[in-house]
Amino acid sequence: MSQILIEKQVYNKEDFNRVVDTKFTQLVTPPTEEVETPPSVEEFFTRYDEIFFQIPKEGEINSHRYILEREAEYLGVNLNTDDLQALLDEITTLRQNLLDTQQQLNELTNNTNGW
Repeated sequence: MSQILIEKQVYNKEDFNRVVDTKFTQLVTPPTEEVETPPSVEEFFTRYDEIFFQIPKEGEINSHRYILEREAEYLGVNLNTDDLQALLDEITTLRQNLLDTQQQLNELTNNTNGW
């Protein structure tokens, strides 16, 4: 009878976990990744209308201010309130000048009618 030589390889616990896959990954099919499709524009605005009042007015992100600034940047609109205030001040000054000029004109018209 012939002898059969059998070799036995022994691993300590740390080496065993490093060398041998004990997760049975070959027996289980991996879960499929669900790809989330983005909402359509119509779906986006429907959802936006539903949560509109839940969105904070101010904040660096996730706020109406953030949306406004991002849209202004995309559209190329300047939201600089200092420039706007300067224009409003100039309109106020011009209106006052116009009112003053109209009053002077009325006074001159009233004075010449009396001659």
